[in-house]
Amino acid sequence: MDKLNDQHYINLVMDGDTNAFAVLVDRYKDLVFTLSLKMLQNREEAEESAQDTFIKIYKSLNRFKGESKLSTWIYKITYNNCLDRLKKQKKNRPILAINEFTEHEVISLMNVLDTIEESERRQMIQDCLDILPAEESFLLTLYYFDENSLKEISKIMGINENNVKIKLFRSRKKLTGILKTQLEPEILDQYEKQRR
Repeated sequence: MDKLNDQHYINLVMDGDTNAFAVLVDRYKDLVFTLSLKMLQNREEAEESAQDTFIKIYKSLNRFKGESKLSTWIYKITYNNCLDRLKKQKKNRPILAINEFTEHEVISLMNVLDTIEESERRQMIQDCLDILPAEESFLLTLYYFDENSLKEISKIMGINENNVKIKLFRSRKKLTGILKTQLEPEILDQYEKQRR
């Protein structure tokens, strides 16, 4: 998605062409909905949140200065909108403890995942991401699936890059714990036997 192309449509909207906003909505609707669904974990909530997000984007489009990519700015608005919804819902999600895993256990787990077919592995990881608290799932998705840089994530989440690194580390450890409990113990045992 070309930044200049985005800027062209932003300029048209700013000049009063409200139809030009439909192009931006069409361009970013999947991104906004996917992130909303990831955080809210409810399709209807995600759809409502996505609509709210685009209303907020439209109303604040004049504040977009082009200092970052439009997608980064949209991520940030989506993220904040979802956080607001989660706070209003006051959902009490179970807090998962960070279990201590040895480096060997983490490497073994990742090697087991490498032996599983790509589509099955992605689904397995997605299912485990859904168990994580929304913010941690969102962070891992931004970094690993959407391939945002630490700098972009820092702008989206409104925290410095060092905090992003710390949160990524903790979230990865939690995900490793979930993956370890979700994988069939026999698969892990079988892999361990093959290594001996």
